[in-house]
Amino acid sequence: MDFDYRRVDPVSSPAAYIGGKKQLAGRLVELIERVQHVTYAEPFVGMGGVFLKRRLVPKVEVMNDLSGDVANLFRILQRHYVPLMDMLRFQLTGRREFERLTAVDPSTLTDLERANRFLYLQRTAYGGKVAGRNFGVSPGMPGRFDVSKLEPMLADLNERLSGVIIENLPFDRFIERYDGEGVLFYLDPPYWGSEDDYGRGLFAPESFERLASILGGIAGSFVLSLNDAPPVREIFAAFVMETVDLTYTIGDGVKAVQELIISSPNLPLRPLPQASLFGA
Repeated sequence: MDFDYRRVDPVSSPAAYIGGKKQLAGRLVELIERVQHVTYAEPFVGMGGVFLKRRLVPKVEVMNDLSGDVANLFRILQRHYVPLMDMLRFQLTGRREFERLTAVDPSTLTDLERANRFLYLQRTAYGGKVAGRNFGVSPGMPGRFDVSKLEPMLADLNERLSGVIIENLPFDRFIERYDGEGVLFYLDPPYWGSEDDYGRGLFAPESFERLASILGGIAGSFVLSLNDAPPVREIFAAFVMETVDLTYTIGDGVKAVQELIISSPNLPLRPLPQASLFGA
């Protein structure tokens, strides 16, 4: 199998998103870049917290999310960046605009209007929340929607998304469609106990068992990140698990947590030292 990679510059996610991998992304990227693969696929891409931080990518990249807002935003950034920027220039950070857009049914909008609405809400909502958004303000901090800073970042995203396949499928259909020898899946599903954080009914507790069953039979390989909970350890017990200690800031305090990096047995890792992948 011909493993052909190219180097790319990491780019920023377009907006905050609950469950983003800010602390864990570096560790995940190091592991992903050591796995030999010809296709890289993410069933739960969110705002691309890992997808967009990779530096060594194969010839085929596929991102997917069941959220129509997420899939639509990346498609618009990929194919209609200029008209999207023309719309974004008229947006101001304000509670009244936030509440107006929150009340709009996205299914009534054009694709451009929907991308504009979703990006605005995600960048102005507190904590990158999706379900139950609140307008985010902080004394001493500027408005969260600054087009002068947003434009160069979105331009980089437009370039990075060139050639990326963008899907909007349930995770099981996505994995079954793209599975094959040489495929690497990175999976970042909702965390155990937080299944409704992205919208009610999109992912259920029983979906974890369905996911584990599918991953146990794929021809490719996978890396999966989840919170460390007894049911998670039980459901994914057939796979390799690594415990990672992290800390989260909550209010004025710091909370120590543990997360899991779960992966296929016998991941096809490169024999080369990590430093040699990128040269001097």
